Amino acid sequence: MLLVHVTGFNRLMWDSNRTPTEVIEHGVMVPDTARYSGEQPKGIVVVNNIHKRGRRLGLDVFEKIREQIPLDLVGMGAAELGGLGEVPHDELPAFMARYRFFFNPIRYTSLGLSVCEAMMTGLPIVGLATTEMVTAVENGKTGYVETDIDKLIERMRRLIDDHAHARELSVNARDYANQRFGITRFAGDWHRVVTRFMEKARGA
Repeated sequence: MLLVHVTGFNRLMWDSNRTPTEVIEHGVMVPDTARYSGEQPKGIVVVNNIHKRGRRLGLDVFEKIREQIPLDLVGMGAAELGGLGEVPHDELPAFMARYRFFFNPIRYTSLGLSVCEAMMTGLPIVGLATTEMVTAVENGKTGYVETDIDKLIERMRRLIDDHAHARELSVNARDYANQRFGITRFAGDWHRVVTRFMEKARGA
């Protein structure tokens, strides 16, 4: 048996006992037409059913910040919190790319696919400095991560007020995402891991 994790954080935190582990990070694809414009001077949040999933998914963080920062929420159940509701998955990258930044309020998930997809379109990422997020977002380069909510609000205000700065982060975010989360790298990693596993199994 081989247990494959999607992040190094998951491999670190899960008790896999004696089971061998590998890490194959997310691979994502977005349409070529989904490119960052940042024309909307506010943040976009993509979380399904955040109103039901509570603190772990950062409901309290989201609600506190949106008292001071304009944030649009999309996803299943979003309308129940005054959000925009669901956006079809194939339309989501282009929809997100119009916003100034992507905000991930989640405390306890390793690294959501929506973060990777947002970076791939060129969205600057703002989030909590927890889990695998701290390896994916470099402050002042691809976005901002903090554990201090007031500092996050300051970062968001800067991105809203300074579109040129947001565009600089956008270029860096997209370049980074293409290197780390590109589908070619993802497919190559799976081919390598499966081939090695099968060779080992045949030799057992």
